[in-house]
Amino acid sequence: MSRPAAPSAARAPHPAAARPHEAMRAIALAVLAMALLALSDMFVKLSARHMPVGQVMLLMAAGGSALFALIALAQRAPLWNRDFLHPMVLVRNLFEVVGAFGLVLGLAYVPLSIFAAIMQAAPLVVTIGAALILREHVGPRRWIAVAVGIFGMLLVLRPGTGGFTPTALFAVMGVVGLALRDLVTRLSPAGIPSITLSLWGFLVTIPFGGVLMGLMGTPFGMDRAGIWPLLGAIVVTTLGYYAITSAMRLAPVSIVAPFRYTRLVFTMGLGIAVFGERPDALTYTGAGIILAAGGYTFWREHQIARRRRLARRAA
Repeated sequence: MSRPAAPSAARAPHPAAARPHEAMRAIALAVLAMALLALSDMFVKLSARHMPVGQVMLLMAAGGSALFALIALAQRAPLWNRDFLHPMVLVRNLFEVVGAFGLVLGLAYVPLSIFAAIMQAAPLVVTIGAALILREHVGPRRWIAVAVGIFGMLLVLRPGTGGFTPTALFAVMGVVGLALRDLVTRLSPAGIPSITLSLWGFLVTIPFGGVLMGLMGTPFGMDRAGIWPLLGAIVVTTLGYYAITSAMRLAPVSIVAPFRYTRLVFTMGLGIAVFGERPDALTYTGAGIILAAGGYTFWREHQIARRRRLARRAA
């Protein structure tokens, strides 16, 4: 199931400069969130071994919707309003469905280590989307970083070779869908609480889980060996969302965002420890290149944003 988008600064303001103890708490929460989301990936993969993939998607969406509805009620956030029909919300939900399809199918059929490496390309996809969709200026350095990151992804995928796994394209579909979802979130009405957007995103994927079951011709079944990991995935996904939300509110994005990359370490570690995977040198090399390119892209965007802030203050 897709991950909720990180709350934007407009909806979850934080101090411009966090105090040292707040920064340390934010970093700890960000690392905890990545560990929880890596556990979610593991649980979904375990569940898909015993249940139809479409059913995993359907039950994840239904369980996540129920939890987010309870949270929204506790926060007195609206469950429904006319903004659900806003064009950008509808487009966001479309990308949510695309990302959910790719995420669940990728976790079911792709080794966890390869899946984790591909998912780290999200910042690069966001940069491409910002240039093509939002018409943001992207300089030559960031385009070079994007090209380098795509090269790293090709090392992981290895198209045209004996090591190419076609199902790995599901993971690519997932990362593109979720990155575009996060991008379109910037264009959604600012007054919609993050929890409401997340609830709507989960809700729209419920019927598509049934569609996936129909397309694959798999009957509905309640295998106990698949239900427990699925319940675990729902719980840790929600906890991970709260942890990253709290981290973003405690400290600026520039402090928190780099620690998102720890998820690769956790997910690869779980792939090795739980599923007995043994990533080869090309996978490690490609993952390293993707991380370096994404890290540079983030650093460069931070530098540009800092210069703009200084220029505004000077003006």
